[in-house]
Amino acid sequence: MHPTQATHATQPLLPSPATIAALPRTPPLNTTPALPTTPALATVPALPITPALATVPALPITPALLTVPALPITPALAIVPLLAMTPVLVSHAGSVLCSIVRRDIRSTRHAALTATGARSYSGARNLAHARPVRTPIYLQVMLLNELTDGIEIDQVLLVRESERRQRRDGGDYLRLQLGDRTGAVACMVWEELAEVEELARAGAPVRVSGRYTVHPRFGPQINLRRLQAAAPGSFDPGDLLDGPAREVSQMEGEVRELLQTIQETHLRVLLERVFAEDSQLWARYRVAPAAKYYHQAYRHGLLEHSLGVAQAVSTISATFPGIDRDVAVTGALLHDIGKLEAYTEDPQHIDLTDAGRLQGEIALGYYRIRRMIEDIEGFPPELAQAVGHIILSHHGALEHGSPVLPCTREATLVHMIDNLGGRLGSFDRLEKELAPGRRWSGFDRAIGAGAFFAERGGEEAEVEERPAPAREAA
Repeated sequence: MHPTQATHATQPLLPSPATIAALPRTPPLNTTPALPTTPALATVPALPITPALATVPALPITPALLTVPALPITPALAIVPLLAMTPVLVSHAGSVLCSIVRRDIRSTRHAALTATGARSYSGARNLAHARPVRTPIYLQVMLLNELTDGIEIDQVLLVRESERRQRRDGGDYLRLQLGDRTGAVACMVWEELAEVEELARAGAPVRVSGRYTVHPRFGPQINLRRLQAAAPGSFDPGDLLDGPAREVSQMEGEVRELLQTIQETHLRVLLERVFAEDSQLWARYRVAPAAKYYHQAYRHGLLEHSLGVAQAVSTISATFPGIDRDVAVTGALLHDIGKLEAYTEDPQHIDLTDAGRLQGEIALGYYRIRRMIEDIEGFPPELAQAVGHIILSHHGALEHGSPVLPCTREATLVHMIDNLGGRLGSFDRLEKELAPGRRWSGFDRAIGAGAFFAERGGEEAEVEERPAPAREAA
């Protein structure tokens, strides 16, 4: 055997206990009687305690950690913070604490919603797999045209329509149409229908929690998670209701200016009886909607639409010969007056009245003006016939609701401008519904195509057809 091999063979692999006992002990290990030195540790000096660890007993256990039931602190850990608070344990403690805090936030938020005492509906079918709605601290109310597929919402919307329908299996479901000033979105309710019908009446603001999705066939929808009555003061009514682009006072002034240009005495008297500032008819005219769906379907919409038609008729009358301007402007201001009786007065729920459904706005408008003309002494019959013909024919076709076709220059002009005003009003509606940056709308049956807005910029988008209500005449 080689001498060096003999030397290594006779030397022990580990220091003797006496040698270990002679080693100086560092203060931290000297002061931890709760961890007795085991023989295994005594024979392995190859795991030295570094000066950094030896001199940093300073990872204090805060009272919060000591009082959390989910993190029991054993006596050994309480006495030896040096060895207990390793990075792994610190990371684990932090994640558990975060879980507890998130759980407490959700519990507190649920308790707060329950404590309001407001009527509510929870979509039990979807709750099992639903993600929690964002907490109010992070929530920013967005308009419908700003929402993107998959986003969670918790905000107040207006119930436009509420209709109970039948499923294929024979059961019922409820189809809601919810909206704000930029458009509307469908929402299906499958359970607790009676409670939801009572809560979500047409025209009522409701707080909606759920997920906004875009179905490839049926378009935008809300997968409902919770529905509550909207608390007063929790929303801005201006976010829910659309309105004209111009100030009402400005439009009223322009109507007065237009009336001053009518030269024919009897027509001037007729218009003053309708538009006098103290007239009850004027009070209703100035706030009435122009339609239910397609154009100017909001408060003051009739004033905006009729004024625009009358101003255009007044201008074009000077271009084409043979047009009686006074008759044409009078007919333009009065052509839709039947809508005062044909539509409801509630701006939050525009719908047809019984008279509107049974008689139609054309007949209602004609008979109202006919009665007013009969009360004006000496009103020329041919003048009454000319104005009445404009009202009766302004839809332009029998299939669109007019009992007669336009047969005079004045009636043809009013019909054409009325139709143009309705079409351009549909472009205004479609532009308000577009998401920021988009230039193309979906297919719209009111204009028979998708609308393009070049000035908006953005990328080109595919034009897709979307469901639309039955045709509504201008």
